[in-house]
Amino acid sequence: MTGTSRNVEDPTLVRLRADFPGHRIWRSIRYDGRLGDWVATLHDPAEGVDATVIRDNPEALRGALEGQRAQVKKRSRAR
Repeated sequence: MTGTSRNVEDPTLVRLRADFPGHRIWRSIRYDGRLGDWVATLHDPAEGVDATVIRDNPEALRGALEGQRAQVKKRSRAR
């Protein structure tokens, strides 16, 4: 099984992708072929601020993406 096919089947990735549809969420592949960091690339500016968010684990990525949403909401209210 390749790293890419593991990414598609991982239930944690499925949940993150469902919860944050404005981002493309995936796992990086390390130099040795094993899965690495958790990555979110912004596709909808209404969902985040930073173009790319990288964290060591899914919980940290979820927290960072929730923070991104909060920043967008705060910025929208300030206008």
